[in-house]
Amino acid sequence: MALSAKLHLRQTQSLVMTPQLLQSIRLLQYSHLELKAFVETEMERNPLIAEADTAASDEPAPESPDGHPADTDKAVGEDPEHGGLTGAASDGAAFESGFSGRDDAGDDRPAQSGPSLRGETRLIGTGSDFGIDDLADNRPSLHAHARGEVADALAPGLERKIGEAMIELLDECGYLRITPESFAADLGVAVTDVEAALVILQREATPPGLFARDLAECLMLQLQRQGRFDPVMRTVLAHLDLLARRDFAALRRLTGEDDAGLMDIFAEIRGLDPKPGHAFDHEGFETLIPDVIVTEAPDGGWRVELNPDALPRVLVDNAYLRTVRGGCLSDDDRAFIGECQQSANWLVRSLDQRAKTIVKVASEIVRRQDGFLTHGIKGLKPMTLMAVAEAIGMHESTVSRVTASKFIATPRGTFEMRFFFTVAIASAHGGDAHSAETVKHRIRALVDAESPGKVMSDDDIAAILHKEGVDLARRTVAKYREALGIPSSIQRRREMNARRLAS
Repeated sequence: MALSAKLHLRQTQSLVMTPQLLQSIRLLQYSHLELKAFVETEMERNPLIAEADTAASDEPAPESPDGHPADTDKAVGEDPEHGGLTGAASDGAAFESGFSGRDDAGDDRPAQSGPSLRGETRLIGTGSDFGIDDLADNRPSLHAHARGEVADALAPGLERKIGEAMIELLDECGYLRITPESFAADLGVAVTDVEAALVILQREATPPGLFARDLAECLMLQLQRQGRFDPVMRTVLAHLDLLARRDFAALRRLTGEDDAGLMDIFAEIRGLDPKPGHAFDHEGFETLIPDVIVTEAPDGGWRVELNPDALPRVLVDNAYLRTVRGGCLSDDDRAFIGECQQSANWLVRSLDQRAKTIVKVASEIVRRQDGFLTHGIKGLKPMTLMAVAEAIGMHESTVSRVTASKFIATPRGTFEMRFFFTVAIASAHGGDAHSAETVKHRIRALVDAESPGKVMSDDDIAAILHKEGVDLARRTVAKYREALGIPSSIQRRREMNARRLAS
C-alpha cells in the first residue's frame, strides 16, 4: 500500500462559542442578586460603565452636521456619535406587554376570541405606584434583638461577654446549636460559666424559646413560661417522633393519658412557636424582588411589565470616553480604552436583550395561565418549556435559562416562574389534560372535607378523581398526598377519633 500526502478542501458549519456569547447565555439564567453582583464587578474593572443615576446627564444633545439636533428615533439606546448603548435595562425603564380578553367563557368580563397581545412590547416610565419596599416589614434583626436581651438579662463582665459570643452562633430559627463543653473550650472559660449564662438567657429572653438548643428544648422553654411543663409534657417532648407520626397508641402507653388528653396536649403543642427566630429579620438576608409584575389592565386583560427595581441601570459613559480620548494616550492605552468600550457596549446590549427575552417569556406564561390569574389554582393549566419555546420562537434551553431563579408578582401572590410549568395528567374521559398542581389542590380539598366516619383511602381518592375526569393511579395519589404533608388514612382516622372523644 502506497502512502502519499494529499490536500482536501472541506466546507463545514459550526457554532463558535465566543466568551461574550457564553456570558450572554449566563446573563439569561442569572437571578436578580447574581446579575447585580456581576454588573458591579464589571463596573469595577471597566471605567466606561456607569450607573444611569450617576452618569453625566447634563451632556448636550448631539447635533447633526447642519447644526440641528440629531434625529433621536434610532435603535434603542444608540449613541449617534460614539455608538454607546443605553437600552431599557440601562435607563431604568421597564418593558410592558398587555393582553386583552379572557379565555374563560364563564367570566363576566367582555370575552374575545382569546388572549392576545395588545400592541408591541414597548418602553414605559418608572413612575408606578408599586413599590416593592412597601411589602417588606420593618422588623429588627434577630441579632440586634438578641443583643438587647443579653444586655438586659446578664450582668456586665464575663457573663455578658459569654452571652454576646452566643449571639453570633444563633441560627435563623433562634436556636443555639452548641454544647457547653465545646463552646467553653473555644472561649477558654469554665463550662459552669457557660451553663449559668445559658440558663439565664433561656429563662428570661423573649420570645420564649430563644437560645434553645433543639426543638424539644424550644417547646419546653415555652411551656415552662406558661406553667404547663409537667411530667406528661416531658414524656411527650421526649418522644416527638411518635407525636409527628400520630402514634397515639404508643403515647398512651408511655403517658397513661387517654385519647382526649392526648388531643389536648397535641393542640397545645401545635399552638407553640417552633422557630421563634423567624419573627425577626436576618442580617444578610435580601428581600425577594420579583423580576416581572403582572397587573390587571383597564380593558380586563393583563399587563406584564419588568420590575424596574430588578433591572441594572447602566450605560456607557460617553462623556468620560471623550475626555480620555482627548488626552495623550499611548498605543496600549488606546487598545485598553477600545476594549473597554467594546465590552461596555456588549454589556448594555446584552442587558437590553435579556430584558426583552424575560418579558417575552413571561408574557407567554401569562397568556397561557390566564385561568390561574382569574380563578386561582384550579385554573392552572399544564405547560411545558417546549410549548412556550415553540410559541415564542426560541429554543427550549433558552426558556429554561430565563425561567431559572426568576419570580413573577401577580395579584394572587409572587411565584417562581417554574411554578407555572406543571406536569400534564391525562383526562379520564378525553378532553384537556389536568395540571398536577390543580390535582394536588383537589386532593387537599377532598381530605379537608372528610368526616370521622368517612376517611378516604388513596384508592377512594383515585376513584373520585376518575369520576371527575382525572386519570390518576393510586400510587400517584399517595405520592401527591405525601408531598402535601397529608397523613395516611389510618393516621387521619386516629386523629379524628381522638378529637371526637375529646369533644
